[in-house]
Amino acid sequence: MNPKLVLWLLTAILLALFHRAETQQPVKIPRIGYLVSGSRSSSQYQVDGFRQGLRDHGYIEDKNIVVDYRYGEGREDLLSDFAGDLIHLKVDIIVTSSTIAAIAAKKLTATIPIVLAGTGDPVATRLVANLARPGGNVTGLSGVSPELSTKQLDLIREIVPKVSRVGVLYDPRNPVNVAAWKEIEVTATAFRIELIRLEIRDRDDYESAFTTAARKRADALLVRREPINQTYRTRIVSLAERSKLPAIYPLSQYVEAGGLMSYGIDAADLYRRAAAYVDKILKGAKPGELPVEQPTKFEFIINLKTARQIGLSIPPNVLARADRVIK
Repeated sequence: MNPKLVLWLLTAILLALFHRAETQQPVKIPRIGYLVSGSRSSSQYQVDGFRQGLRDHGYIEDKNIVVDYRYGEGREDLLSDFAGDLIHLKVDIIVTSSTIAAIAAKKLTATIPIVLAGTGDPVATRLVANLARPGGNVTGLSGVSPELSTKQLDLIREIVPKVSRVGVLYDPRNPVNVAAWKEIEVTATAFRIELIRLEIRDRDDYESAFTTAARKRADALLVRREPINQTYRTRIVSLAERSKLPAIYPLSQYVEAGGLMSYGIDAADLYRRAAAYVDKILKGAKPGELPVEQPTKFEFIINLKTARQIGLSIPPNVLARADRVIK
């Protein structure tokens, strides 16, 4: 056989084998760490919203993207440990469900992109430099909306016309509450309402908080959007009903669990929108150059069954404004 022909055939075969090996190299599947502040059950709506957002952008878990979930159960120490765990796994992006989760992650990494999925004020808590140009490795969605507390207290005034004292159920360890309290106090002063601080640090504090509310003759209750409150929302709802205390909650999940009414952001929508940030960063965008967005969807929900159980009549004009009424 012609030596030149043999050389040509060998070269062609080697090139074909090289091309085949090259095309069969495994494609790197993105790995996302999802750091959730609450429990698995209390945070399912968050996960569902995020998964829907991933599907909207063409990602299917365990096919072309991997998501590692870590649930903090409302404990700050666990969030720090889990953030370290996700960094050890070399995830491409960390998605965080709360301010304390985002702070825990940021303390441990300045290089892995962190996507906020509905935190408190990220500027006040120094997670980002500013909303328009965050800088660093953090961006995403803020759950803060101007005058949210004003609207919540105003709704309490409408359903409890003679309200003079409102208990506020909150976690004093949450850095978001420093700025939030100023807003609430300004509104309460304008409405001539006295605020009763009901501090929560763990599960056992709820009974004593409601005892304090009764002793100080609270007329109503405002429940802050806290990871620990979300984790124990059914307990809060049960204690409010037992105390016959009208309460306004930050999320619809409380009302679905039997709470009286909620006014706040559509949290599931925020977690769905967080997937858009994941998509942009995976495609090469720098987190520090992606503006932090704010809520665009809000919802007002009333549970008439609960209103009847605590002997409360909801004015027709308030019912007419509700996005959803549970009967």
